[in-house]
Amino acid sequence: MSNDLNQEFIGDLVVGLDAGGTRTRAVLAAAEDGRPLGEGAAGPGNALTVPVPRITDHLAEAIAQAVPEEARARVVAVAGGFAGATAASTEEPGHVNARTALTAALRRLGIPADRVRVCSDIEAAFASAPGTPADGLALVAGTGAVALRITDRRSTATVDGDGWLLGDDGSGFWIGRSAVRAALRMADGRGPTTTLAGSVGQALGVPAEALPGTHWSRAHREAYRMHVLPAVMAELPIRLARFAPLVVEAAEEKDTVAEGILGEAADQLTDTVRALNPAHGERIVATGGLLGPEGPLTTRLTARLHPLGLTLDWVPDGCRGAVALARLAYDGDDR
Repeated sequence: MSNDLNQEFIGDLVVGLDAGGTRTRAVLAAAEDGRPLGEGAAGPGNALTVPVPRITDHLAEAIAQAVPEEARARVVAVAGGFAGATAASTEEPGHVNARTALTAALRRLGIPADRVRVCSDIEAAFASAPGTPADGLALVAGTGAVALRITDRRSTATVDGDGWLLGDDGSGFWIGRSAVRAALRMADGRGPTTTLAGSVGQALGVPAEALPGTHWSRAHREAYRMHVLPAVMAELPIRLARFAPLVVEAAEEKDTVAEGILGEAADQLTDTVRALNPAHGERIVATGGLLGPEGPLTTRLTARLHPLGLTLDWVPDGCRGAVALARLAYDGDDR
């Protein structure tokens, strides 16, 4: 989106930020009606895993792209949704880091916003739903997975989101790890035949002679395992999420193991939602690549939630919600 600050847009301005684990996005909008006027992007902004000086640099870069220098004095409110931050307590480390970095970035750019709001990226995504809802459920299913109950636009209960070691059940990481597990189980004789053994092996550079074939001897199986294990262990565990698309492709080809993995992932996410004790007909705002319009779990999860009277309301990210929250702060409704 190009900047469009002509006479038509003279007036108060707000900035909404979506700072995630991969990138930080900034959107400039008119305070009066929320019309987007410019946007910018920079590096990651996770308030727990990225050092504060780097977050500050990324915020400043994204905001500078979105807000021309001549318009910065007219920014009256800024709201940022940060991965790793919550609004439950202003003393929570992620919240403190996010506010510290955002305050420094605004000062660097000469933006005198009187009202600054920091929340989690999930709270911002929830606010991105049509109507800027104040209450309901939020579900994220991407590389990780977490569900929240939102009350007065603040998180009041959390289920999962416990990271790759302890949780994130049904996430992209969980699906990718399941793919490698299925491949290894086929190789050592504990699991059923699956095309995932071949696709995972190819992705990890297993020599062609050791890949599954018509005559996959014990020696070939051992060679396969001895290549896969070191290759996986040499990477960060979260990198297992990159194998999730292989499961989706195999399921589309009716591989029963892959179909089972996706089905179990949908079951896991259903359990996560159910743990929040949803009321019949309660709204669930969903985000993350697994649940989008083309998401591999959308149909499966929708079918499981239907008997509970629940439907998914998908949003792409938290930018729209962050702008809405900034406008609410500008209007004095900073709940």
